[in-house]
Amino acid sequence: MLLYCILILLTTQSHCYGPPFRRDLQSTHQATMPTKQHYSQGLETYRVPMSLYATNRVKVITSLLSKLTTSSISQGIVLLEGGKQETRQDTDHEPVFRQESYFHYLFGTNLPDCYGALSFVRGEHKSVLFVPTWGEEVATVCGESPDFEELAEELGVDLVLGVDSLSGWVADELGRLQSEKGVNGSVNGHSSNDGPKLFVLKGLNTDSGNYAKPAYYQGIEELENMKDEDTLFNCIAECRVHKSQAEIDLMRYTNFISSQAHVDVMRKTQPGMMEYQLGSLFMHHTYYNGGCRFMSYTCICACGPNAKILHYGHAGRPNSRLLLQNDMALLDMGAEYHCYASDITCSFPVSGSFTPDQLAIYTSVLNAQVRVIEQLKPGVSWIDMHRDAEREVLKGLIGCGVLLGGDDVDSTIECMLEADLGAIFMPHGLGHLIGIDTHDVGGYLEGNPPRSTRPGLKKLRTARVMEEGMVITVEPGCYFINRLLDGALQNEKQKYFFNEERLRDFRGFGGVRLEDNVVITAAGCENLSQCPRAPQEVLDVMAGKEWPPNNDILPGLKRVWATCKGGAMEALDLMQKA
Repeated sequence: MLLYCILILLTTQSHCYGPPFRRDLQSTHQATMPTKQHYSQGLETYRVPMSLYATNRVKVITSLLSKLTTSSISQGIVLLEGGKQETRQDTDHEPVFRQESYFHYLFGTNLPDCYGALSFVRGEHKSVLFVPTWGEEVATVCGESPDFEELAEELGVDLVLGVDSLSGWVADELGRLQSEKGVNGSVNGHSSNDGPKLFVLKGLNTDSGNYAKPAYYQGIEELENMKDEDTLFNCIAECRVHKSQAEIDLMRYTNFISSQAHVDVMRKTQPGMMEYQLGSLFMHHTYYNGGCRFMSYTCICACGPNAKILHYGHAGRPNSRLLLQNDMALLDMGAEYHCYASDITCSFPVSGSFTPDQLAIYTSVLNAQVRVIEQLKPGVSWIDMHRDAEREVLKGLIGCGVLLGGDDVDSTIECMLEADLGAIFMPHGLGHLIGIDTHDVGGYLEGNPPRSTRPGLKKLRTARVMEEGMVITVEPGCYFINRLLDGALQNEKQKYFFNEERLRDFRGFGGVRLEDNVVITAAGCENLSQCPRAPQEVLDVMAGKEWPPNNDILPGLKRVWATCKGGAMEALDLMQKA
């Protein structure tokens, strides 16, 4: 069937995608694509309001106009190009399409090969989506082209047109805006400085080192003098940093489903399983129960010594180890729903019981997580939080005898930090902004603190001061990485802190990481993740006891308990549940 569809594509020079919001076979269940003004995967999955994207569009236009206050420009077009459906190398295999993140932020559609435009005059704008269409022969195999009016209603945009209308529409709309302003000159490359501009996206992603590419279509070269590639990126990236309530509610759902899945995996883990089976359980749970077709990133199922590999699970290390009785499991897994991510890490003993050394390291990491979350609120420096996490990890290592604390432990820890010893055991940043992307944008935008050059601190994906509406991961860890440990034992500033004999007990231990997703509120923060964290919670869940619990024994984590009912997130009262 797929090959036949590709052959038709080659002969018709068209594009083939399944019918976006229709089903040829009717079902007794709710449709799995967006219903009017909502996106849902049916059954009890979350209903995403399309007003979320209307809010995003208003935010971006408002931000853009605020950047233009020093000029006389008050009208123009924002133009974005959506993601492209690609094939795997030279084959006709099409990986499942996932929308480009900036495009999704404004338009909320899963359709590939689209363009989107926001035409604005001062504070008012209209949204236009340009989608691919195809003829009868392709429709026979791949389904009908989208109905423009239905699609506009379902997505909550003002107008839907075919992509073949894009070039003419942009030229005509710029001409109309120019006429309204009373600016003389031709649209085709001869605008005056205060005429309408065509704002396109171009800017550096500080996590990947890649650039967002400006929209391109044949004929846009004629508008070169009207294009603005400098303004839009910072505006939309900064808008993505501060989440609306609708975005927070959606991320509460992805955290709810992913937390449930982590619990399910904990219950079923036992020695003799393979790491990839744990990832399989997680992916099945989030898709089957939550409608999450995509993972936010490749599942990291690192057990035993593999837990020291921070981004384990890639093609070269494919979650392929057999679980042993005395292993610690470090599972970093998160599902996304309608392009919004979750990123959660749980660590637990495969045997269902902590050894004293496992408990010591686990507790030090948990103390670091609690210490950070208890302090998070607007105005707090993320760099300071990273340092506090390092302090708790180092204190735990002193407590179990790996490091030497001396008579004044607190002063010794400060000396350890000055010697960059924290980076030996926690060589990654404390956490990162999260949203439509797991490592979300805005970490080092212009006007914010720059990246540090210090070991450990330079791994931070942001150095920003916390602000209301940010969603950020809190993921302290402690790892025993031979290469780093061997280097530290040769380092004149670091080697004197070690008890080498005790350190040998932890060679091959792997590591522990705990990661929750936290939203910054006006009064402090809320933890969106709902995973077992206290050691007793972990052991209870692995023994088959109920989760969520009947009471929260770790209030310092600020977990906000919630469940999804009828497609909406609802607060969960643990006492009432009991």
